[in-house]
Amino acid sequence: MIIATLAFLASAFQPFGDTVATGKSAPDAAPTTTRPEGAPAPGATLRVLGDASVKPVLENGEYRLPELGMMIEAPLPEGYPAPTPPGMIELKTYPSVRRAEYSAKGSSNFGMNVGFWPLFNHIKSREIAMTSPVEMDYKPAGERTPLAPMQDAEGSWTMSFLYRKADLGPTGADGRIKVVDTPEMTVLSIGMRGAYGMGTVNSGMDALSQWLAAQSQWEAIGDPRGLNYNGPQVSMKNKWSEVQIVVRRQSATSSPATPAAPVTPVAPAAPVNPPATAAQPHP
Repeated sequence: MIIATLAFLASAFQPFGDTVATGKSAPDAAPTTTRPEGAPAPGATLRVLGDASVKPVLENGEYRLPELGMMIEAPLPEGYPAPTPPGMIELKTYPSVRRAEYSAKGSSNFGMNVGFWPLFNHIKSREIAMTSPVEMDYKPAGERTPLAPMQDAEGSWTMSFLYRKADLGPTGADGRIKVVDTPEMTVLSIGMRGAYGMGTVNSGMDALSQWLAAQSQWEAIGDPRGLNYNGPQVSMKNKWSEVQIVVRRQSATSSPATPAAPVTPVAPAAPVNPPATAAQPHP
């Protein structure tokens, strides 16, 4: 039974991309991108759907939604925008962040458990504190539009733990783990509540697709990603996540659509010092 299980894992979760021998490199300069016109500043958000009065509260390094009984028990990386409340849609700009990545092919729902421990051992070996969220980037197989529904076992995925600050360690390879600096990105994001996994991601993408179809300013590009904020100690019904897609301004040649309702600015939370220890988010 054990041998069969190991054989399944070896076949179902093949490395994605080039494999690199264990080693470390000097830190690289953070990649840069051109921020779309009208996008929020890095770390800020624009509420485009939902009650603007519903905002996460930052207390002692933990984000909370008292009215929903939800919380995030680990600090976010420095400069990250506040989490989007469930059911709300926001435009957000993320700054460059240093993160440790584990990539593979196969079921992402099952793979989240496979990728967690190599990533955890990596940050433990470098004495880097756990942060939130755990990020999942999806690369579905075949030709598709950015927000088309995904099949769980098709394509590849990357699971990432985030460094709170970029100067905590070098970029480069550490066995199966790759440490990289992401570029700044502007995304359309919807907050989700409930179990993590492909079902939640597809539901979120459907809602984002409906919003995008009803306006003429923004269009989706690239592949979807999920941000999972809570660890196993949080009940399934109270788990907090986001589903996101990178967006850009629509080109002049894009098909016209009904303009979206005016966006409502949501100021980013003031920075605070994180607690000495933090709980571990877990898919």
